[in-house]
Amino acid sequence: MQNEETSVAQARAALLGLAVGDALGVPVEFQPRAARRQDPVTGMRAFGTHHQPAGTWSDDSSLTFCLAETLARPGGRTGEPNLGDFARRSINWLNLAYWTATAETFDVGNATRIAINRLERGTAPKQAGPNSENDNGNGALMRILPLAFHDTWRAEKLDLDAAFSLTEAVANVTHGHPRSTLGCFLYLLVARGLLAGLSPTEAYAQMRELANPWLENGSIPAVVEDKYYRWWVLSGEIINQPEDQISSSGYVVHTLEAALWCLLKHDSYAATVLAAVNLGDDTDTTGAVAGGLAGLAYGEAGIPAEWLAVLARRADIENLARRLVGE
Repeated sequence: MQNEETSVAQARAALLGLAVGDALGVPVEFQPRAARRQDPVTGMRAFGTHHQPAGTWSDDSSLTFCLAETLARPGGRTGEPNLGDFARRSINWLNLAYWTATAETFDVGNATRIAINRLERGTAPKQAGPNSENDNGNGALMRILPLAFHDTWRAEKLDLDAAFSLTEAVANVTHGHPRSTLGCFLYLLVARGLLAGLSPTEAYAQMRELANPWLENGSIPAVVEDKYYRWWVLSGEIINQPEDQISSSGYVVHTLEAALWCLLKHDSYAATVLAAVNLGDDTDTTGAVAGGLAGLAYGEAGIPAEWLAVLARRADIENLARRLVGE
């Protein structure tokens, strides 16, 4: 019984943590870091960039919840997820405001829009995501966290090849380039460590201990993209970088670096996500990606109550978390 309760608590912390980080960033999305230095975000704001009420989350959370719904279906966490189901939910999100905070779809990335348009025309989900060098935005990374609750990722002995292949299949629905998949894979390795009860520093170290020899072995051809993560993420040097070396653009490598930097530099949920948002630029996604990990690290109790109190559709998110882990 304790294990089931723990799983529900972890799923709630992950989904709520991601949504709160997203919502903190929505009002100031696209504003530069200089603006945040003059006027730092310290809590939930209303309106701003997208003219939404306080507590409103964006496409980051919507597509995360669409994926969680697919995984919550019977058998969704045991075998390959039904990517057709995820595709349909993504189409409904874009066209019908499914799993939106305020019944309005107000933000969508270029690659994601292209992929969903392809899905509407009948392209197979695994082939829908654009896959050129220029298609390495953070749109798969921002929604990948529910996959950490899949049995492949939760196995006591992790099969890295199987975990990568599963991650690739899910990422490819919107982002088909291997660099995007690898960013998702490294992120999920950190999430796996946090789910096992490791501290952020320990989870990051474990990710590197697992990923580096696997990448050097080269068993998955796509991992030639590791050079883009080698300099800071895989080397361990991210922790030593000053803020002015951390980019908060929409590029998948930058988003992963920024989220890990915030997680490793701070010791609470609030400090982590506020640091992420105050990096500026792609604030909602950096906040969401960092917030999901921080939720796992510090638990739901670590998320300020006043932020949760205004979070859109909180009860629906909590219900989804229970279903995600099979409750």
